[in-house]
Amino acid sequence: MLSDIEIAKQAKMKKITEIAAELGISEDYLESYGHYKAKLSEELFTKLKDKEDGKLILVTAINPTPAGEGKTTVSVGLAQSMAKIGKKAILALREPSLGPVFGIKGGAAGGGYAQVVPMEDINLHFTGDMHAITAANNLLCALIDNSMQQGNPLNIDPRRILFKRCLDMNDRSLRNIVIGLGSKVNGIPREDGFQITVASEIMAILCLASDLSDLKARLERILVGYTYDNKPVYAKELNGCGAMAALLKDALKPNLVQTLENTPAIMHGGPFANIAHGCNSVRATKLGLKLADYCITEAGFGSDLGAEKFFDIKCRFAGLKPSCVVLVATIRALKYNGGAARNELTEENVGALRKGIVNLRTHIENMRKFGVPVVVAINRFQSDTEAEIAVIEETCREMGVEFSLAEIFAKGGEGGTELAEKVCDTIERCAADFKPIYDEKLPIKEKLDILAGEIYRADGVVYTAQAEKAIAQIEELGFGDIPVCVAKTQYSLSDDPAKLGRPENFSITVRDLKLSSGAGFVVAYTGDIMTMPGLPKVPAANRIDVDNDGNIYGLF
Repeated sequence: MLSDIEIAKQAKMKKITEIAAELGISEDYLESYGHYKAKLSEELFTKLKDKEDGKLILVTAINPTPAGEGKTTVSVGLAQSMAKIGKKAILALREPSLGPVFGIKGGAAGGGYAQVVPMEDINLHFTGDMHAITAANNLLCALIDNSMQQGNPLNIDPRRILFKRCLDMNDRSLRNIVIGLGSKVNGIPREDGFQITVASEIMAILCLASDLSDLKARLERILVGYTYDNKPVYAKELNGCGAMAALLKDALKPNLVQTLENTPAIMHGGPFANIAHGCNSVRATKLGLKLADYCITEAGFGSDLGAEKFFDIKCRFAGLKPSCVVLVATIRALKYNGGAARNELTEENVGALRKGIVNLRTHIENMRKFGVPVVVAINRFQSDTEAEIAVIEETCREMGVEFSLAEIFAKGGEGGTELAEKVCDTIERCAADFKPIYDEKLPIKEKLDILAGEIYRADGVVYTAQAEKAIAQIEELGFGDIPVCVAKTQYSLSDDPAKLGRPENFSITVRDLKLSSGAGFVVAYTGDIMTMPGLPKVPAANRIDVDNDGNIYGLF
């Protein structure tokens, strides 16, 4: 059996100018990075602004498990399948982060015969967007420390600086550090720390900005810290937002690539859903809606994280109206949720499946609360039995949702034509009546109560003393009426990764909150979630290599 990278190396890619031409984009609107990837120019947005939008399809999933769900694979495959049934479709995905590529997860460009290519480029440096975000983030950090070094005219309290440095790599040693050691010329000694680039507020800002002007305005609104007399300090006061925007100017432009079957794909932005808002850029999605009849996008991790934030943050800010949700699950993952051991997931176990399918039921119920019709996609494996498939069919029939067995990993677009047809049919038959699940004008605690009860199914929310203090401070600054972005484990509907299925009799504990005033939301931290992951005992980096001819191996 070929690995993902071996399959990708066999792909017959078209030049990116051909992919663009099929979308009606001339070379005048392309900024090429070699033959197979390009950025889409600002002028293209202007040209298409009056064109009617296509239908927006969100791909999400049940809670992830070690068994894997294949959400990105289904997203890519669905776009390929749409083309197979004669529909004009485009894919809009996030860019991979180097942290997971070299950590536990590996690459993030799909899998099997449903991948986005050039796979090696996409998973590594791509067009430099991650580096630009990292540079802009760290420029602001340097300006903060330099201001304090040069007489501290803003009266910044070094103990109350909120904005951290970032790095697009899993490096636990940088979570908490001390900087400015040595002689006086080395700066003001203080505690600091790094977070991974995809958790940076700059990433969120890039993904939510409508244009360059909006980007600059959002950068200026970043709360960087407080003064000694408890007054807020915003990035605008450091006079570096113009330079930050200059670093981000090209990163703001979406990237055009293609799938293995030459279906067009836009990849742009990459915030994680467990520590950030988990969606690709507003600009990429809006452009996709102008370029095709169907735009297929994806939100990170399970629907309790990525999809909720897609609806309550991205769609709210961008005025997007999704037409359908595709909810991805595997029989293996549902059996794991039902208590089956990881090494026994390939064995038939109808009992465990019936017990674990409550997780799928809950995600279906949750998505319906947003007024959007749902289609269940079962990412099929050879070990799935007819008896197990019958349980899925029975559950979906009871809940009144369409479902399809997708063999996209093994067969590419051909393996998902039934799914594509059911999605199109559902969009035609079931008009969406999308609405966010809460009013952003509600107090912070009321918004969190709604999410905890309606989405996580918790009995309530518990706040630490630090969280109570943070809420009071955020509301005092006048930012209590913006959306909340919950940083929570992806492995459970609760804030405890060990609680599988549909947990009961639990509370969500909010330990702290942070204002992302530039992005326009408040981040609520639950459980032990961290914004700088660490590498596992055996990192994916250990299997990656490059030969003397420059061929990369082991990349997923």
